[in-house]
Amino acid sequence: MNTSKLTRRNALKTVAGSAGLLLVSPGRLIAEAAEEPLFGLRERFPSPVKIASVELLRRDQYDFVRVTSSDGVTGTVLASERMAYLHPIFLQRVAPYFVGKDARDLESLVDGVYVHQSNYKLAGLALWVCVGCLEFAILDLLGKSAGKSIGELMGGVARREIPIYLSSMRRDTTPEQEVAWLSERLTETGAKAVKLKIGGRMSRNADASPGRTERLVPLARKTFGDSLTLQVDANGSYDAAKAIEVGRMLQDHGVYFFEEPCPWEDFEATKQVADALDIPVAGGEQDSSYAKFRWMVHNHAVDIVQPDVIYNGGLIRTSRVARLAAAANMDITPHAPQPGYHAAYMLHFASVTPNLGRFQEYPAARFEQPSWYGPQIQVRNGAVRVPNGPGIGITIDAKFLEKAESLGRC
Repeated sequence: MNTSKLTRRNALKTVAGSAGLLLVSPGRLIAEAAEEPLFGLRERFPSPVKIASVELLRRDQYDFVRVTSSDGVTGTVLASERMAYLHPIFLQRVAPYFVGKDARDLESLVDGVYVHQSNYKLAGLALWVCVGCLEFAILDLLGKSAGKSIGELMGGVARREIPIYLSSMRRDTTPEQEVAWLSERLTETGAKAVKLKIGGRMSRNADASPGRTERLVPLARKTFGDSLTLQVDANGSYDAAKAIEVGRMLQDHGVYFFEEPCPWEDFEATKQVADALDIPVAGGEQDSSYAKFRWMVHNHAVDIVQPDVIYNGGLIRTSRVARLAAAANMDITPHAPQPGYHAAYMLHFASVTPNLGRFQEYPAARFEQPSWYGPQIQVRNGAVRVPNGPGIGITIDAKFLEKAESLGRC
């Protein structure tokens, strides 16, 4: 067993302590979060950057958010695939709030849309995916206005290459099949870490197939060797007792972290697992509440926090979670299961975040990127370069967008 993991966990316990925090009203949470601005956009732009319009476009299976300033500068990004069914919320509840506002006030606007017309009643992925996609389009606009990348705009790029772990999304394989195809991808990409899917996904202790987890983990360790960082994701498969049993097996095979051992909403069960094991427990991909992240950190329900940059409402809100984790000497490793263009959101976050974990998620499956954007995102020598052009740093072919359908414009 790797004793460095034990030392880290004990240190985290000491820092975090045992004090819990009560949930408070949405208004108070917003006030607390806004007390210390993260990026100081008003200092970077001497004149207002008025948002003149927001438009949602669709071509083929892709959705795009385009924001235009009163000066005619545009920011355009590829939206989450979930916009296919969330677009009414985007067009009716989110986009109208931002039109006419000063983009320099983006931090307060992200807070304001939450309470606008009681949008907090929609709180969760449905609301925050829409906000996150719009936020990145506005950041793209601001970056193009200033001639700076998002990382430079947000205070400076700390790292331009992000080491990744290959994330398997599969449970339909035998242990032998899983290890074989991941071995091929590790060779192709040079990745130094991999994450396996164990359990059955919110399956009440059932495995994807009988005995798969108990065979997969030892086989992976034997095949990949001790030099590879091995991680696992249970997707909420277990109750606390079963998760602790599985976790002890993972410890015996030197697994680096155990992600989402219990159903994601069951914070108390997750904390029981974290308290019982020496292996770090990770979680938070489904969450979008600052109060809940604060509870997880201060009650030490997890060791590594994993918000999804888009699910959690964008770079600003996720950076607040990172700052919260940093105060408790905890790492942040965002959930990022999308390849290609969508990976850029995680990459920009990773480029500016001090307390970033060792490796960041990138899908293991081979992915043929479309030709309508560039530069393309590639894994080389186990790392991915952060796009460094203005804004998001990826250009979408204007001719491709010319044939897009407008789903709505505010």
